[in-house]
Amino acid sequence: MMRRGLAFVAPAALLMLAIYIVPVLVLAGFSVTDYRLGALDWGFVGTGNFARAFSDPVFLRALANTLIYAAIVIPAGVGLALGVALLVHGTKRTRGFWEVAYFLPVTATLVAMATVWQFLLHPSLGPVNAAIRWLGFEPVSFLADPALLIPTMALMGVWQVLGFNMVLFLAGLTAIPKDLTEAARLDGAKSPIDRFLTVTWPMLGPTTMFVVVTTSISAFKVFEQVAVLTKGRQGSETLLYAIYLEGFEYAETGYAAALTLIFLALVLILSVGQTFKLDRKVHY
Repeated sequence: MMRRGLAFVAPAALLMLAIYIVPVLVLAGFSVTDYRLGALDWGFVGTGNFARAFSDPVFLRALANTLIYAAIVIPAGVGLALGVALLVHGTKRTRGFWEVAYFLPVTATLVAMATVWQFLLHPSLGPVNAAIRWLGFEPVSFLADPALLIPTMALMGVWQVLGFNMVLFLAGLTAIPKDLTEAARLDGAKSPIDRFLTVTWPMLGPTTMFVVVTTSISAFKVFEQVAVLTKGRQGSETLLYAIYLEGFEYAETGYAAALTLIFLALVLILSVGQTFKLDRKVHY
């Protein structure tokens, strides 16, 4: 019986070993060396690459930019998606139209859409600045001003995750029994806000936890906007783009491996921390 169980588990275990565990072990091995892509020999440097990372101004700037980006995308992407889901859930005839309209950005290639955003935000040709000029204000260089680069890309990130998060919240709202809402109304929760706070919001706990964790991971993986819109110029670096430059442009494989481990550790700590913290407040 035990052999039969192991036989069923073996394909999934081998697949996980080949796809996840072995690559991480190889990555950890490279991270303690000074290996360069294509080199025939390399040396052991221990924790030197990690020490170099936390004294590297480019990496520290990329880390700060990624944290700022995530701090904007996570609350906005979750909060706006919940608001849109509540509005769409309350509609009857046009619900299908709004679901498709909000979900379309999820199906689009982000590289192509970043090009569209580049046109929309162009200081002289873009319709956004045309509207700003029509209102009597000076054009804004959204993609040239270092102070606006990360907030602008964060706006695109919110636009990207909004539709997917909305669909998840809609699924959660559909699963809430109508009897609970009606019982809350009879017990004195007369206004929609009262019913939302007493019934809807607690019942959406598992969905909200999942949405927050997935949005956080997506926010930390920002890459396409930087690659297309700014080419990683100073002030717009992010963690994944810094790893890409070190590993593929500068061929610093050992150093890029160390940066990747730091990135994975940050995402893991954030995801596990959010899961444990939110799980205590979730009603299943």
